[in-house]
Amino acid sequence: MEHEETTRRWRLILGGAQHDGTGFSLNKTDLQVDKTLEALYDNTRQGGLGPSSPNVSRWLGDIRSYFPSSVVQVMQQDALKRLNLTQMLFEKEMLENVEPDVHLVATLMTLSRVIPEKTKDTARQVVRKVVDELMKKLAQPTQQAISGSLNRSARNRRPRHNEVNWHLTIRKNLQHYQPDYKTIIPETLIGYGRRRSALKEVVLCLDQSGSMGTSVVYSGIFGAVMASIPALKTQMVVFDTAVADLTEELQDPVELLFGVQLGGGTDINAALKYCGQIISRPTDTVLVLITDLFEGGDEMNMRKRFTDLAAAGVQVIVLLALNDEGAPGYDHENAQFLANLGIPVFACSPDKFPDMMAMALSKQDVAQWAAKEDIVLKK
Repeated sequence: MEHEETTRRWRLILGGAQHDGTGFSLNKTDLQVDKTLEALYDNTRQGGLGPSSPNVSRWLGDIRSYFPSSVVQVMQQDALKRLNLTQMLFEKEMLENVEPDVHLVATLMTLSRVIPEKTKDTARQVVRKVVDELMKKLAQPTQQAISGSLNRSARNRRPRHNEVNWHLTIRKNLQHYQPDYKTIIPETLIGYGRRRSALKEVVLCLDQSGSMGTSVVYSGIFGAVMASIPALKTQMVVFDTAVADLTEELQDPVELLFGVQLGGGTDINAALKYCGQIISRPTDTVLVLITDLFEGGDEMNMRKRFTDLAAAGVQVIVLLALNDEGAPGYDHENAQFLANLGIPVFACSPDKFPDMMAMALSKQDVAQWAAKEDIVLKK
């Protein structure tokens, strides 16, 4: 049985042409699976998806029937790349059949300016579904990690009477319990601290060139989550050769993502200049720049701006990517320049981002944390 299953799989992989060498006969269901694979992966494209909407729509339905969601997402992306089927995203019926995922959202962002009006509502529904799923997955760990670090930094060790956090003070002083008096001597007082409108400032600065698509999606989600934390002042800036401030869109990640125009050039220098203008408290600010560091503008001035920001006390972190795909191609010389300045440079996965931000906001060594997580760049 094991040999038969192995032969069956090879038959599906090889496609049943005369030279596949298996001689294996597929059952009726497997023949349908074979046809869906042939339509996409047969180099001669004998099956083909054809230009007509019904063929593509039927194929999308077939792969959802025969393959798990993770495989469907891969096949959809392959169809877009191998067969140039971007037109399938212009039809409402197509979008209703696709399996939503972060890569599809990145593709829709790329096409957002040319998607027909009749399809835009459906496209937004697809993006909304992915955003909602990511929010459910990422919001709680992000809020817990960041709020925890902010609460620790906010505690006041010399509080006034009305600022004492009695719950934490009692726990801290349990070892000083006096049985004879049935009370605790509060040797150490822990207070809530004097609350400010924002303890820390965060600036997310996103390169919106085409290669950064999934990173922009995750950044939009994390930006929205951090904007919901009262102790943080979160600002969102995106750039190509121009700079756009999308801070007001953080309340609705879907609108924010549709406000991003993927593609175009890269002017990191101009983006850093703008970020420097909106930072009001440098020593209480974390600037997260997400870019591959390929500068299309003034590289010398870009490096000077990095130097000035670091000298002013801004905690600068450069992420080459914020996704599950690892570091893309990047400018090694600029990365080394930043490393020499003491600015951490690495690619970060979404599951590690909350802890990274917690480390940064509590002013711990992010580069050291990245080394422990084994996500430093290999030189």
